[in-house]
Amino acid sequence: MNTRHSTHDSAADEQAALWAARLDGSSLTTADRNELDAWLAANSNHRALLSEYCQFSTDLEADLPALVQRGTLKMPASEKPQRGLPGLKWFAGFAFAAVAAVALVMWIGRPSTQFQDVATSVAQRQTMTLADGTRVEMNARTTIRVEQTASERRVRLAEGQAFFAVTKDSSRPFIVETPAGSVQVTGTAFDVHAAAASQLVVTVVEGSVLVRPREAAASGSVSPVSLRPGERLTAGPAGVSIDRLSDDAIESALAWRQGVVVFDGVPLDVALAQFAHHHGIGIDVREGVAAHRISGRHSIDDLNGFVSFLDQGFPVEVTRGLSGTITVRLRPNR
Repeated sequence: MNTRHSTHDSAADEQAALWAARLDGSSLTTADRNELDAWLAANSNHRALLSEYCQFSTDLEADLPALVQRGTLKMPASEKPQRGLPGLKWFAGFAFAAVAAVALVMWIGRPSTQFQDVATSVAQRQTMTLADGTRVEMNARTTIRVEQTASERRVRLAEGQAFFAVTKDSSRPFIVETPAGSVQVTGTAFDVHAAAASQLVVTVVEGSVLVRPREAAASGSVSPVSLRPGERLTAGPAGVSIDRLSDDAIESALAWRQGVVVFDGVPLDVALAQFAHHHGIGIDVREGVAAHRISGRHSIDDLNGFVSFLDQGFPVEVTRGLSGTITVRLRPNR
């Protein structure tokens, strides 16, 4: 996973500023180190936040003399800053909290929009909690950008699939944007799959959502569509369709959250394409293989197990090239 944070939570920010000051100004004891490790482990955002404050303390170095001269930051008379001492080390041992407070004020004084970029790699899923308490579960090869302001919460889903359990906040709508359209809610649970730049699939589990598909080639401009629990919208070049799903169908559609893919009479080439995308490898499917169909639940992470299953349960043979590419062809008649 690749993450960049520019968010702030007041308590976490204050603690990160204090730790940054302590790291820059003194050596930590074993007890201090254990306390820091526990704080970092408590939330996946803490490590990135601490890293940003450590960098910020370095950037603050040039401004500290002016802050002291203007009286913004006062030092004890017995301690005078020595020329050349970097950043927060000026205040090691007695005033790191004051420096952290100044850094915090300057930090929070930046533009109020909060950003967070997250990306998952091949064969990787990730669960995260946003600053507002919303839980996001990301499938493999998914990229999102989170933007939160005082008036709205916005997630840009560039590609991939994510499940959202949105914390209710009527004053700040939650919007998911994709290349193929957007989804707006205030608090609900739903799944968004941006399969391609022109395709969007939205499945609602709880609450209601308002979907605004982009223009579809076959139908032209599309009006916003309201979805209720158990409904799935599919939008693409061929137009927009809405299906009512059974509980079992919803469970199958969201099985990816447990690392499972469910097939129900799916052509083998379609099933293999899902594994190829998930693992980021090439699978060459030869003529005739698509005529065979597959059903059942399979671990999407277990490529070798799935290939062995095909080799044993279907009239196909599977070979691997030196580059890792997999070829699936019909088994010759003997």
